[in-house]
Amino acid sequence: MFREFDLSEDTSSQRLGTRFLVFPQPRFIPGYEKPEPVWISTPRGRVGGGPSDHRLYVVDPLRPKEPYSAPYLPPFIGDVFPPAEPGPDGHFDELLPGTRQFLAAHAFASVRRVLDICESYMGQEVSWFFSDSYKRLEIIPLLDWDNSHSGYGFLELGEDSSRQEPYPFALNFDAIAHETGHLLLLGAIGVPRHSRLSVDFLAYHEAAADFISLLGLLHFDTALDHILRRTRGNLLISNELDRLAELSDEKQVRTLSHSLRIGDVGDEAHDRSRPFSGALFDTLVEIFQLILVERGLASLDTRTIREVRLDLRQEELDREAVQLREAYNASHFALKSALEEARDLVGEMFVGSWFYLDPDNFSFPMASEALVQAVSNRRGKRFTDRVYLNFAWRGLL
Repeated sequence: MFREFDLSEDTSSQRLGTRFLVFPQPRFIPGYEKPEPVWISTPRGRVGGGPSDHRLYVVDPLRPKEPYSAPYLPPFIGDVFPPAEPGPDGHFDELLPGTRQFLAAHAFASVRRVLDICESYMGQEVSWFFSDSYKRLEIIPLLDWDNSHSGYGFLELGEDSSRQEPYPFALNFDAIAHETGHLLLLGAIGVPRHSRLSVDFLAYHEAAADFISLLGLLHFDTALDHILRRTRGNLLISNELDRLAELSDEKQVRTLSHSLRIGDVGDEAHDRSRPFSGALFDTLVEIFQLILVERGLASLDTRTIREVRLDLRQEELDREAVQLREAYNASHFALKSALEEARDLVGEMFVGSWFYLDPDNFSFPMASEALVQAVSNRRGKRFTDRVYLNFAWRGLL
């Protein structure tokens, strides 16, 4: 179906990977109008038409298709639009936004980008949970459907019809990263053997998928620059650790920014997920702040405060904000480096915790303990107590 593209020599340039263009956030959000060049790990010349590689492939049905639902599952058989093809140099960054081929390439690159990020933190490849039946994930980039979903061998993307002009989820990195997160989790920690899934297991899936979206967003230079410039490097906004959303358009940051404890939510999976994802977000922001202190870029050390949310005084925050604002222009890249370090430490902790999880014996306290265990065995072990306190404050430990 697709023309295979190969190069005769495996040069060092090929080993860098393959280049695509990806929008970090939907292009209607100010500051994100242009896509950012990204590299995926599949070597140049190993990504064929579709696009496709050894882990995933895209097919774009020519005629309307119903969403997959058992027993109707991949592979798709039928007429398709012409596939996205690599350019003469083996890369896909010459495809133009607005074309079906760009849509297909954007969906493929977004999924592959999330795989690369999580697998690099884990230190190994995560097998698909459906690998007994399918070697590769099938991606359908555009359905006439106001939703997106992933499942046994597939990821399908519809359109966001809440806007005046429907916007394809295939161009929404957050939506793709979230669905890819579900697939990664099922591959990494497994599928429960019993048919009845626990409330916490379902809620954890939603929290984890949301946080994977945030980790993915923070791997874009555009997003890092926007977040830091809007906050002037001060993520300790107002009197809590979670006020970044008031200054930012980043969707997943807004999703994770709140003060809910486990006693404040019900049993619906998305609602119940929020204290856990909020604790992850608090941990990311606090570790960023502590790295700034370690590097002499900030003065407010949250380790001296018993309960950050209750004891931070407004005058301390105001003083910190003034210090960061005055020094910001000269320290942007130092702040960016600190945020990247915090991102990676928390990413390693989060993905590393999957090694300790059992889908058949799962609860939020167990997942929280797994995070504490993971961070204590990794580069971020000096922050173990902060991880514990953030999850304890949310009522998860």
